[in-house]
Amino acid sequence: MTPPDAVTLHPWDDVPHEDLTPAIGRRMVTGERAMLAHVYLKKGAVVPLHHHENEQFTYILRGALRFWIGGADDETEVVDVRAGEVLHIPPNVPHKAKALEDTLDLDVFSPPRQDWLDQTDDYLRGSG
Repeated sequence: MTPPDAVTLHPWDDVPHEDLTPAIGRRMVTGERAMLAHVYLKKGAVVPLHHHENEQFTYILRGALRFWIGGADDETEVVDVRAGEVLHIPPNVPHKAKALEDTLDLDVFSPPRQDWLDQTDDYLRGSG
């Protein structure tokens, strides 16, 4: 067992890839207080409206995502995020996204997304 204060190296190619839907996949690395995830989205893939207690940073490495910020009745802010740009989403802010092209993003969450770790993120798997 790795001690909690041990330094660890995680080559992305060695991190397990999880297919959530035919159009969305991810790889995750989790620490005690933060989580990094590569999220792979094919053009047209949709991340449904959701919110979470976690602070989120989405850094687009390749491609582009369109975000709708606000609840089902208040989707007034639309933000396109392209390669090289970072979107910060504070805790509990409803949001959804659509891939405008094949996209790779790096999501950073604090604290780690327990629903992702438990695989109870049904909204993302298309069964919620």
